[in-house]
Amino acid sequence: MLTLEADRMTHALMGSEQLASEKKVVISELQGYENSPGYRLGRAVMQTVFPDRPYGLPVGGTKSDVEQFTAEQVRNYYKTYYSPDNATLVITGDFETTSALQKVKELYGQIPNRSGNRPNHSVPAGAEAVATPVQRSPIVLKEAGSAALLDAVYPLPDINHPDVPAIDLMDMILTGGRSSRLYQALVETGLATGVGAYPAEMIEPGWYNISATAAPGKDIIEIDRVLLQSLAELTDKGVTQEELDRAKTQLKTSFVLSNQDISSQASQLAYNQTVSGDYRYSDRYLAAIEQVTPADVQRVAKVYLEPAKRIVGYFEPTTADGQPGASSGGSSRVVESFSPGAPVDPAEVARYLPPIQPVSNANSQTLPTKFTLENGLRVLLLPDAATPMINLNGWVEAGSSFDTPDNAGLASLTSDNLMNGTRSKDALTLAKTLENEGASLGFSARREGVNFGGHALPENLPTLIQTLADVMQNATFPPEQLELTRQRSLTGLKAELDDPRQLGWRVFRQTIYPENHPYRSLPTAETLAKVTQANVVDFYQQHYRPDSTVLSLVGSFDPNQIKAMLTEAFGNWKAQGDKPKLAFPAVALPKSTMVLSPVIAGKTESVTYMGYYGGIKRQDPQFYAALLLNQILGGDTLSSRLGTEIRDRQGLTYGIYSFFQAGLEPGPFCYFYANCS
Repeated sequence: MLTLEADRMTHALMGSEQLASEKKVVISELQGYENSPGYRLGRAVMQTVFPDRPYGLPVGGTKSDVEQFTAEQVRNYYKTYYSPDNATLVITGDFETTSALQKVKELYGQIPNRSGNRPNHSVPAGAEAVATPVQRSPIVLKEAGSAALLDAVYPLPDINHPDVPAIDLMDMILTGGRSSRLYQALVETGLATGVGAYPAEMIEPGWYNISATAAPGKDIIEIDRVLLQSLAELTDKGVTQEELDRAKTQLKTSFVLSNQDISSQASQLAYNQTVSGDYRYSDRYLAAIEQVTPADVQRVAKVYLEPAKRIVGYFEPTTADGQPGASSGGSSRVVESFSPGAPVDPAEVARYLPPIQPVSNANSQTLPTKFTLENGLRVLLLPDAATPMINLNGWVEAGSSFDTPDNAGLASLTSDNLMNGTRSKDALTLAKTLENEGASLGFSARREGVNFGGHALPENLPTLIQTLADVMQNATFPPEQLELTRQRSLTGLKAELDDPRQLGWRVFRQTIYPENHPYRSLPTAETLAKVTQANVVDFYQQHYRPDSTVLSLVGSFDPNQIKAMLTEAFGNWKAQGDKPKLAFPAVALPKSTMVLSPVIAGKTESVTYMGYYGGIKRQDPQFYAALLLNQILGGDTLSSRLGTEIRDRQGLTYGIYSFFQAGLEPGPFCYFYANCS
């Protein structure tokens, strides 16, 4: 790895032929982004917020920019910025420090720096973060889409400003979980199906972004009014100590959670050094978090959430039903004719690299302890003292394969409503119980089961397990919460039907499976509307049972204590009646090729799924051979055969890979193409 990166920093080839090929790939990718209304709205807002700064430009550039780049421009950029004095190298993992540093010095020490060619891009000290906007009225995009969107941006200082810890806690109070202020004001009231925010504290003064998706039939202007009212309440009345304590716990826990593995640790250190100028920034940041007071949060809210400083954009869809429409014509997609390049000889590549070293400790992994409670619940425990967090994951045999064509969406509506109340706690109480301790728990229906996952610090694990046990045994599914979940599902369905990739996958699946196959049922607006509370309760009682559940925990814990804790929490959970089973009809290979081409108006990206029902079951002895074959053929890598033959040599697409699904029954084997010329 060190050899490759040192070589790439110095000797990268950037000829006209390579540039011409890569331009088409980048342009195709940019056109794919155009399919997202959220991307288009965010771009318009950011260009208005930062009209004269790089933060206002899309990271990937624009089509016109990319088309005009010359090989000389790209080479000059490379020579200017790809220099050791402008780079940070972080190594994490299992290595010997002294020898690793010696190798770094050998490979990188002789590379000359090119700082003399580099212009100064820094903002002058004391400069305004963002000039007060001249434009006061909202930016409005009226285009094809599935849901109304809001995107608001407020200016923020740079990452080293002392207000940053208080700003991040303010954000957590506003949008950190179900108990947050904006979730309660917008989502729990049924105005929006989702709300989110993030503070971008960068090298230069950055921004605070708040976004929301309107619920079906709700006015985006009303959502903005409630949003401004909620922000004004925060600036006028401040926050409670309870809110601040919860935000601190959530922020610190999320930091630990996001830095459990060595790749994340390397990224965090590199980010700290590059953006803040100090690889120890996180230590200072976490210490500063502890010192923030409610008065600090109110003060930064007054400074940075001033309505006059914001830029807001509305996306108003012109296709309200979200159904695919007729082609609008006049597509600006680029259709290119490529000349195949000469294939690269692997032996030539190998000349520049050290020999491959086989992994010597591949079979030394610790295996989990497995046991089963008397009621049939299966448990896997893997203690890991090096992990400062306990990760909980599980599976219930209650997935969408149990849906019928008439009630498609029932499994998802059931799993999505589990956290909406139990016999002893309502939805907000459940949320606060977890969020007060920085813990989380969520459920998501998949094809063959419901996946659930959560995390907690070791001292807070009892709360997480008790909450899981309560939800799995005592969920009540309040009607008003079920209706809110239904509205969110309808909004998600409209977005799916407006996305070429998701619509293509939907049509592909419903083509290869016969009507009576469990893998074929997919929700529609009609089937979602039919689901009643009685349906949900009945599904829950039939399918959520201990003998259909697997629970695993990984992290810093004593297995004996965990066994006792799980026995107490789940020991009284009893299965009722016979365990539901799926019936899979036989599926024959197609006798001829079938081509279906659904059209979505106003899209610039085309996608293609090509495949058939012909995979293998997950328990098939040949599963691992098939997995390796798939990786060699097209496993989403440029070195795969599909990547080499089609992307590199023919230039047909920027995204191509193969995949197969193996579960209780064989799934499809499929090729996926994006932006095919």
